[in-house]
Amino acid sequence: MPRMLRMLRTVRTHLGTLAGACLLAVLVWRLGNGAFLDGLRGIDAAVLLASLGLGLLTTLLSAWRWRLVSRALDVELPLGGAVASYYRALFLNAALPGGVLGDVHRAVRHGKDVGDVGRGVRAVVLERTAGQAVLATVAVAVLAVRPTPALAEAGRAVHHAVTTSAAGAIVA
Repeated sequence: MPRMLRMLRTVRTHLGTLAGACLLAVLVWRLGNGAFLDGLRGIDAAVLLASLGLGLLTTLLSAWRWRLVSRALDVELPLGGAVASYYRALFLNAALPGGVLGDVHRAVRHGKDVGDVGRGVRAVVLERTAGQAVLATVAVAVLAVRPTPALAEAGRAVHHAVTTSAAGAIVA
């Protein structure tokens, strides 16, 4: 590989980190750091333990959901292995660009472990789809029970857009 290509690849790799750091620096410069420091001061041991517990519970339930989907596809997946793979995928999703490379790794590795990469990938895709469906359902239920002013404003904007479109269609 030519030297110039290696250098460009290195610069490209670090460009996202540099852009993020610059963005944070500009935000602190323009807005100050008071809100951030106030937020940090508001974190006590109880809040930290609650967030760790909720994270653990969420990961356990997600791994269990993956195990159920895998079992429905006749692919064995022990819960302990599922939890470990799920934590690895969460880390990789957070650390690598794109936010899905951890799930790709989880799918391929699981498929290789059971000798059928296609079923391993299907299990992860179906599990992620089920997770998104659950998230959307819960979000709609929460918004239906507890509407927000922002939602009311969005409703007005949609109403205006529909009215304007209808008027435009009638005139045309």
